[in-house]
Amino acid sequence: MEIKKYLQNHRIRFDVIEHHDTYDSQRMAHTIGVAGRHVAKTVLLRADRGYAYVVAVLPADTLIDLKAASQAMGGSQLQLATEVEVSECCPDCECGALPPFGSQYAMKTLLDEALTKDAGMYFEGNTHHETIRMDVADFRKLENPLVACFARTRTPDAKLV
Repeated sequence: MEIKKYLQNHRIRFDVIEHHDTYDSQRMAHTIGVAGRHVAKTVLLRADRGYAYVVAVLPADTLIDLKAASQAMGGSQLQLATEVEVSECCPDCECGALPPFGSQYAMKTLLDEALTKDAGMYFEGNTHHETIRMDVADFRKLENPLVACFARTRTPDAKLV
């Protein structure tokens, strides 16, 4: 999946921000000068012992609560997928890059409710050196994600991922 072509084909307005390679969403937020709460971090989850995968999209300045995500998914057993699994599921992306469009890889997409509170969101493209900015409403219309509250703030004693 080439994100820019996909969005153009669906007549979605978006911006591309080119920058030096960043390998995590917090660093990307800092590089482009945007607060982490506006940047979507995309995490691949292995569901039900690897029989399915789920793309979880949450603010960059938070951690995923696997228990809350599991409840949102109807009790599915969830684990973080490995970087190898990410590469296998998204062979058209640079190693470690994961677009927030699970539907394009035959996966469900889970969107944290916090990202729906702003008009726009930023996320990594197919590479580590470009960021896409688009309206949240357009993302929701295009992707039709399951929206739930599964992100938690970072605290020193948090048992989250």
